Amino acid sequence: MKQSTYPLECDLGMRYYASDAEGIGGRLRAAPEDFIVEEIPPEGKGGTTGPYLICTLEKTNWELQHAVKEIAKRLGISHRRIGWAGTKDRNAITKQWISIYDVTAEQVAAVRLKDIVLEPVRNANEALSLGDLLGNRFDLVIRDTEETDFVTRVDAITKTVREGVPNYFGLQRFGAIRPVTHTVGEWILRDNYEQAVLTYIGLPFPSENENTAATRRAFLESRDPAPALRDFPVQMNYERAMLQYLHNHPGDYAGALRELPPKLLSMFISAFQSWLFNCALSQRFDDGHQLTVPVPGDHLVFLNGRTDTVTAANVTAAAMHITRGRCSIAFFMPGKEKAGGAGPAEPVMDALLAERGITPDDFYRASRFVGTKFEGAFRPISLRAELESTVAETSVRLKFTLPPGHYATTVCREFMKADPVRMI
Repeated sequence: MKQSTYPLECDLGMRYYASDAEGIGGRLRAAPEDFIVEEIPPEGKGGTTGPYLICTLEKTNWELQHAVKEIAKRLGISHRRIGWAGTKDRNAITKQWISIYDVTAEQVAAVRLKDIVLEPVRNANEALSLGDLLGNRFDLVIRDTEETDFVTRVDAITKTVREGVPNYFGLQRFGAIRPVTHTVGEWILRDNYEQAVLTYIGLPFPSENENTAATRRAFLESRDPAPALRDFPVQMNYERAMLQYLHNHPGDYAGALRELPPKLLSMFISAFQSWLFNCALSQRFDDGHQLTVPVPGDHLVFLNGRTDTVTAANVTAAAMHITRGRCSIAFFMPGKEKAGGAGPAEPVMDALLAERGITPDDFYRASRFVGTKFEGAFRPISLRAELESTVAETSVRLKFTLPPGHYATTVCREFMKADPVRMI
């Protein structure tokens, strides 16, 4: 394994690569067509009749929440009537599925938006929600790579990805330009809504526009929403909505947070859980353990969803099941509930939570505030992909399929081993 040398990755818990091969460098998303992702939907979900219209949404260079709001505006409905199975990257061509409550196919067919193709498919008796998909197909191109031993490096890393790489939550989970979502989530869990708002609106990052960064710094210092409302670009809808609320309701930071879409609010807490997972996974490697070699206390998740715990008595059988692809070692990301038994990951996460004074009761309170259950969940620690890689001069094209909630950038970082900003 190799360690990352990039502070941003280390701050987000992504401290290791599985492959010992040198990276190929390069840039991902030099153009939207270099990052194409298509959802694989479950067949027949919700039947063929009902008040929800299932549609395909193909968009180029659109952030999902922004696209949903614009579609809702064209339809004359609340954006809360639109559901989706997965969030997708902005700088990309994405093909995904959405549900819209109580509209007709004719209304949807009349929607016209630049770089968006919206097509009605069928009706259903239930809305789509996050995770309602079998997986995602990716067709990606990394350009401007290093030429030294290029083909050799690609072949070696392709082999490693097929065997398994750390299943980190990728950079976009935390915010591509400003990776602050997990920090906002932490403040919400700590019952400090003021700091959550100040972090979301006021914390600048080096990679963003300097005028915007200056506006953030000024707000962070003064906490006066009026100048920030004047200076923030009009397209920064969420910051402006929160600032307008604070202007009308001084000091009501909880209310300002509720100006955000519920799904975005829930992502803050999920991002903090993701950060815990990444940190615990990197600590596993610090402790000398491996991705696919079980140790007593490890949790196992089988293909049918069944879970088990590795013991000294069954460790050999567990290793055999993992090798044959029947199950994976998994960490339990804590929420209102905790995993039964204590594996190697639990003390790491418990220590991180204790440092911040966060308890299961805080997840329960946050779930009421956000309107989403945070009960905790298992996540495999290894990502494997049957990868097809094609080399052309100084670029490589990667085609693969991943289950829901797994990140294509986690695959790409193994190849590139470059500054993570070159993937956004």
